[in-house]
Amino acid sequence: MSIDQNQLRLLPSIDELLQSSGGAGLIAQYSRGMTLRAIRAALAQARLDIFNGSTCPSSEQLLAAAEQTLQQVMQPHLRSVINATGVIINTNLGRSPLSQEALQAVQQVAGGYSNLEYDVEAGKRGSRHTHVTALLRELTGAEAALVTNNNAAAVLLALSTLAMGREVIISRGQLVEIGGGFRVPDVMRQSGCLLVEVGTTNRTRVSDYEAALSERSAVLLTVHPSNFVISGFTESTPVAALAELAHRHNLPVMDDLGSGCLLDSAQYGLAHEPMPQESLAAGADVVCFSGDKLLGGPQAGILVGKAEILERIAKNPLMRAMRIDKMTLAALEATLRHYQRDEAAQHIPIWHMIAARPERIASRAARWAHKLQAQGIAARTQRGESTVGGGSLPGETLPTTLLAIDAAGVSPSLDDLARQLRMRNIPIITRILRDTLLLDPRTVLEEQDKEVVLGLIEVLGDGVK
Repeated sequence: MSIDQNQLRLLPSIDELLQSSGGAGLIAQYSRGMTLRAIRAALAQARLDIFNGSTCPSSEQLLAAAEQTLQQVMQPHLRSVINATGVIINTNLGRSPLSQEALQAVQQVAGGYSNLEYDVEAGKRGSRHTHVTALLRELTGAEAALVTNNNAAAVLLALSTLAMGREVIISRGQLVEIGGGFRVPDVMRQSGCLLVEVGTTNRTRVSDYEAALSERSAVLLTVHPSNFVISGFTESTPVAALAELAHRHNLPVMDDLGSGCLLDSAQYGLAHEPMPQESLAAGADVVCFSGDKLLGGPQAGILVGKAEILERIAKNPLMRAMRIDKMTLAALEATLRHYQRDEAAQHIPIWHMIAARPERIASRAARWAHKLQAQGIAARTQRGESTVGGGSLPGETLPTTLLAIDAAGVSPSLDDLARQLRMRNIPIITRILRDTLLLDPRTVLEEQDKEVVLGLIEVLGDGVK
C-alpha cells in the first residue's frame, strides 16, 4: 500500500497544537505535561490511520482525540457503580455500602486531626481500640473486644498468639476456601500452628475432637461454613459441646463465624445465621467475624471474647501490621451505633435491602419499565430472587421483582448491551439469564433509580429493534 506523504505533511506540529486556543484550554485543565503526552498519542494514531489509507484529521479532531484520552486518564480507577445484580453483599462490588451516618463519620475524622490514639480526658496517649470496644462488649456480651483490618487477619493473629508451634484441632468439614483462592488451612499454617483434622467432611462428633487431644493441643477451632451448605447425612459439633470438652482440658475454643450477624436473620425470611453473642453464650472463648458482611460496615476483623485472651492477642507484635485505621474505625463505630439504637434495618443499607417489602420493590421495577416503554423500549417485569452474597447464608434467597429486557427486543446483543451499561461514567452492573437482561431494584439505592432509567435509555434507545 502506497502512503500519501502529502497527508502526513498536513499533520500539524506538536507546538502548533499546544499553542492553539484548544491546546491552551487543555493545558489549563490538565497541565502541560499531560496535554503534551495526549497530543503525541493523537498524532501517533493519526499517522497510523494515514498509513492505513485515511486522510489527515483536522487540528480540531486531533485536539478532540487528545481530550478524550485525557478524560479517560483522569477517570478515577476505583469509583462508584450501580449494583443491579440482586446480590446484596456483592464482594466484587465492594461488599456492604455504608450508611449515611458512617460516611459522615469518616469525612469528619479524615478531614482533620482526631483523637485516634489520644485520651482527651487524661491528656495522654490512648488506644485506638477504645473507640469501639465498649460498643462491641455491649452488643455481644463479651468481656473484651479487639479489631483488625479484616477477618482473615483476626484469625491469623489469634492463632499466632494462642497456638504457635502447637496443635489446633478442627473438623475436616470446616476447612473452607474463603474466596480469592485463600483457604482456612493456609491461613492457619501461616500462623505457625499445627493443623489437626478430625472427623469427616459430612460428620464430626465431639468424640472426634476428644480423640485428637494431646499435650500439644492449644485450641479447638470451629469455622462456620458460611459460603456453602452440606446437606443430607450430616452431623456437626455444637459450640456448647466443644466448649465443655475444651474447658475440661483447660483449652480455649475459638469460633470463626466469618459473616458475623448481630441481627436475627430469620425475622427477615432467611435461615438463622449464627450470631457472635450466641457463640459467646455457648462458651466460646474467642469469636471473630467480618465488619463488611452481615454487619453492614467497613472491612474489619472483629474479635470478641475473654479479657485474658484478648489482652494476649493485643500484645502480639503482628497486631501492629494488622491494625485498623482511623477511617475504618469511624465507619465501624457509626455502624455499631445503629445496632445500639435498634435502627439497623432502617439505616444500614444491606439490612434495608434485606428488609425491603416485596410490593415496594415491585413498584420500583414497574416504574422503571413504564418509563422505558414510553421511550419505545420493550421492557417488562418478572418475578425473581435476590441473594445475600458475600459468603453469607448460602442457598438463601429473597423474592423480588426484576426489570427484564429480552434479547428479541434489542440489537446487537445482550452481552454488548451489558457491556455498554458497564462502560458508562456511572457503570450499571446487571446480569443475563436465559437470553434476558435482568436488573434487580432491591440492590439499587433508591436515589440511583433515575440514573438507572437514564442509562438504559441512553444505551437501549438506539438499539431497539
